[in-house]
Amino acid sequence: MNLISKMIIPLFVLFVVFYGYKKKIMIYDTFLEGAKEGLITVFHIFPAILAMVFAINIFLNSHILEILFSTFTPFFEKINLPIQILPMAFVRPISGTASLAIMNDIFANFGPDSFVGRLASTLQGCTDTTIYVLALYFGSIKINKTRYALSTGLFADLIGIIASFIIVHLIF
Repeated sequence: MNLISKMIIPLFVLFVVFYGYKKKIMIYDTFLEGAKEGLITVFHIFPAILAMVFAINIFLNSHILEILFSTFTPFFEKINLPIQILPMAFVRPISGTASLAIMNDIFANFGPDSFVGRLASTLQGCTDTTIYVLALYFGSIKINKTRYALSTGLFADLIGIIASFIIVHLIF
């Protein structure tokens, strides 16, 4: 199985080269044209990604989440929601990488088979990086007015967070 997984990409590239040769396509020129289009796409997307990364760093380094969590700690304890999952729930719509780092920290501290670990795993699968997706895709095609996309995406994330909490409580 390991040999097959190592061979699949080179075999696919060879297939594409032979197929292009058979169809009399200028493979190298087509490759360069695609690479040029890819660089143009990166050039259009880069400002949106840079702005998003800058905003995420400001948000996370402001420590506003800790202040917010300390205010609502009694409520979350009353409904039996682990406080440790809250940073991941708030960061997940903004950054997938940051939420993975928080999930990794949860796994290291509590274990992946703990209630918090299972909740983090389910939350990771039930939600999306809404703000990242909007910044990347809408920014790449220069849409400034997102209309209902942001509110709908964040509402879907909220439903995903609630659903993951309910699912983990019911199953585990």
